Amino acid sequence: MDQQNLTVLKEFILMGITDRPELQAPLFGLFLIIYAVSVVGNLGMVILTKMDSRLQTPMYFFLRHLAFIDFGYSTAVGPKMLVNLITNQNSISYNWCAAQLAFFILFIISELFILSAMAYDRYVAICNPLLYTVVMSPRVCWVLVAVPYLYSASLSLIITIKIFISSFCGYNVISHFYCDNLPLLTLLCSSTSEIELIILIFSAFNLISSLLVVLVSYTLILLAILRMNSAEGRHKAFSTCGSHLTVVVVLYATLSFMYVQPKSSHSFDTDKIASVFYTLIIPMLNPMIYSLRNKEVKGALHRIWKNLSKRPK
Repeated sequence: MDQQNLTVLKEFILMGITDRPELQAPLFGLFLIIYAVSVVGNLGMVILTKMDSRLQTPMYFFLRHLAFIDFGYSTAVGPKMLVNLITNQNSISYNWCAAQLAFFILFIISELFILSAMAYDRYVAICNPLLYTVVMSPRVCWVLVAVPYLYSASLSLIITIKIFISSFCGYNVISHFYCDNLPLLTLLCSSTSEIELIILIFSAFNLISSLLVVLVSYTLILLAILRMNSAEGRHKAFSTCGSHLTVVVVLYATLSFMYVQPKSSHSFDTDKIASVFYTLIIPMLNPMIYSLRNKEVKGALHRIWKNLSKRPK
C-alpha cells in the first residue's frame, strides 16, 4: 500500500492564503507589490554593496549576504503563491514541493546565523575598534558566511530527503500556502517520530545558539557604550547597531510567535499571517530599514544616481 501511494502521489494541493474568491484578486495585487519591492530592494542592496567602493567593509559584506538570503527565501515562496492566487489552481508538483521546502529551510536557517555574524561584527567594531580590520579580515568574514551556508544546506537536505523518501498517504492537501515541513509530516503514513525529533532538536539549536550570540554581543556592546564618556560616541555606537537590532527583533519576535506559543492556541489562520510576515514582509522591510537608517547606504545611492545622471544620453 505504501509503494502504491508513493507511485500515485505526483502532486500536492496547497490550501492557499484564503478560500474566499473575492479576496484573491486584492491579495494578489497586495502581495505582488510586496514581493516586487522586496526583489528590487534586496537585489539593489546586493548590487549597491558590491559596486560602491565605500561599502567594501565587513558590515556591508554581511549585509549583502543578508539581502541575498532575503531574496532567496521570499522567492522560494512568493512566485508560486502569486500564481496560485491568480489562477485559482493550488497544485504543486511533488518535485517542486521538495525543492521549495529545501530552499526555504536553507535560506531561513542561513538568515539566523548571518544575523549572528553581523552581531559579532558590531561587537568587534565597537568594543575592539583598533583591532577591527585584523579580527574581521576577509578570510574570517568568508568563514562566517560559508559555515552557515554549508550547515544550512546539509540540514535542509537531511530534512527534505527524510520527508520525501517516506510513504505518503493518499490525502495530498497541505494545510499551508507553501510546502513547509510540519504540514507535510501530517500527510505521512509512516512513523514521523524520527523526523520530528530531528526538526525539534535542530530548530531549538538554531534559534537558541544564534540568539545567544546576538544577546551576548549586544550585552557586551551595551556595557562598552555605557563606559563611553562622549555623548557623541554613544550616539554613534547606538546608530551603527540600530538597523541590525531592529531586524533581529522583528525576525525573532515573529519566529517566537510561530513556535513558542502553546499548541492549544495555534490556529491555521494565525500561522498563515505569521508565515506571510516572515516570508514576504520581513524580506521587504530589511533593505528599507538598512537604507532609511544608514547614511552610508543613502550616500552610495546618491553617488550612483549622480553618476548615472551625468552619463551622456
